[in-house]
Amino acid sequence: MTALLEVKNLTISFKSDPPVVDDVSFSVNAGETLALVGESGSGKTLCCRAILRIFPKTAKYHSSGITLNHQDTGAVDLNALSRRQMRDVRGNNISMIFQEPMQSLSPLHRIGDQVSEVLTLHRGLNRRAAKALVLEQFGRVGFRQPDRVFRAYPFELSGGMRQRAMIAMATVAKPDLLIADEPTTALDVTTQAQVLGLIKELQAETGMAVIFVTHDLGVVANMADSVAVLHRGRVMEAGRVEQVIGTPAHKYTQKLFAAAPEIPETSKIMPLIGKDDLILDMQSVSKTYNVRARSIISPGMEIKACRDINLSVARGKTLAVVGESGSGKTTCARMVLGAERPDQGGMIRFCGQKGTDAIDVNNMSGDQCDIFRQQLQPIFQDPYSSFNPRMRVVDALTEPLDINRIGTRSQRRDRAVEVLEWVGLSSKILYRYPHAFSGGQRQRLSIARALAMNPAFLVCDEPTSALDVSVQNQILCLFEDLQKKMGLSYLFISHDLAVVSRIADEVAVMHRGQVVEQAQPHALFHNPRHPYTQALLAAQPEPDINRPIDLEVVAKGAGASESWPEMFRYSDTTPPSLIEVEAGHMVRCHA
Repeated sequence: MTALLEVKNLTISFKSDPPVVDDVSFSVNAGETLALVGESGSGKTLCCRAILRIFPKTAKYHSSGITLNHQDTGAVDLNALSRRQMRDVRGNNISMIFQEPMQSLSPLHRIGDQVSEVLTLHRGLNRRAAKALVLEQFGRVGFRQPDRVFRAYPFELSGGMRQRAMIAMATVAKPDLLIADEPTTALDVTTQAQVLGLIKELQAETGMAVIFVTHDLGVVANMADSVAVLHRGRVMEAGRVEQVIGTPAHKYTQKLFAAAPEIPETSKIMPLIGKDDLILDMQSVSKTYNVRARSIISPGMEIKACRDINLSVARGKTLAVVGESGSGKTTCARMVLGAERPDQGGMIRFCGQKGTDAIDVNNMSGDQCDIFRQQLQPIFQDPYSSFNPRMRVVDALTEPLDINRIGTRSQRRDRAVEVLEWVGLSSKILYRYPHAFSGGQRQRLSIARALAMNPAFLVCDEPTSALDVSVQNQILCLFEDLQKKMGLSYLFISHDLAVVSRIADEVAVMHRGQVVEQAQPHALFHNPRHPYTQALLAAQPEPDINRPIDLEVVAKGAGASESWPEMFRYSDTTPPSLIEVEAGHMVRCHA
């Protein structure tokens, strides 16, 4: 079979540095999926950008050929095309889903207009026909309100929703080749399962080929026909997926698979967590947003992001919050941080030091606010955008100390060196800028900055979602070590259930702004009661080609409550209460 795309002997370097991609060759057939796997910095994304010729001007590259075998035009060497000819290829014959949607979407244009542009430019459709196809595609990638998303600007959507919009943009024109660079990184497992199913459907309909860049080996097992494992710019191992995953031959591949997190088949039963020493307590917390009206005569809309949240974190423990994008996880975290005020009637109390009076987060005095900001620190999802690109590492780490007037300049620098050592980084990097580091290193810097204030509590919003499995393992080990050494407490937000099963002492599952199930990991993962929790577990991909994602269970549990068993059904106005079905195991259902 003639490959749809063939890359031969690709080498990429920057200035006089050694090659970052060194003599890489791969191919993908029509209707098949090639997975490019490896750590961050291994050259996966650069290989994909070379196909479309979209990398920095300082890059130098050469190859023996990047050939696209199109059914109408025959074999075309993409290297020989002019810039104008390449613009016709991009988005039409070859589309790409980029990893960071906020940097790929224009903040000044509505989502619907940006996606429609693909169809008006490459398919010649008028605006009405393009809008109809875009709304249909929005529904297929999991948007419940396609019309609202069509009118929205990127900043009005969550990270996962922006990624869905990017996926819709790349697939709406049904290209011959789809390059997907970590397309499901920011997605929860149920949406991820739906998107993977959508890509498979498009492959069956159109014969589309896919190059899938990912660090999720479970996704590789469920999606790929062939795999290429990259390390430091070279292909370490390549072959059919059943060979590479089933019997990996190279030591690096074996190491990569060993680092992949999995939900254990059996979990250690832990004693129930005591609630007499709470560092955080949320009682009856809700949050409602008023969305602007489309016009003067049309009414606005109320969105209930969180409804009647009752969560608590014991000192020195970890509470994990899981759920799909838009379920209210990050809104919940923002209220804990004091960045959002809950609706009237909700109470959030924080007690950083044992034996001291709790602080009412919604009604803090100036002195209490200073104490609160020192004792509670955030770690954000995206290590790229959470640092000022014009600020050196030493300035980023000492800025919180400077703002709070803690120590002299020399003492602040010593503190920066100390926290860098805690997260496994050298003091030699103090005077470098953020762009000089990989994603894993930047996430370590984010943790170091949070630790600089010597906090008692960390709010971790998807801190490992953008990391490859080996770096993810290092970061999780770091969280565990810091908790043991410093007695830290964590509110850990994640959509990766394997990560949660490892780090959490208690897990709360959120669905459409409400906690629908809450229990310790051994009970939640091995005896889930709520249909939505069952859908999350069914959608969790595992690095096993004999264990495909059960899309039927996912669709039933992740859909509207009308598809659930009767004891779990409810309307938005009359949800049932959380009921303790066994010791420490709460489920939202009718008694």
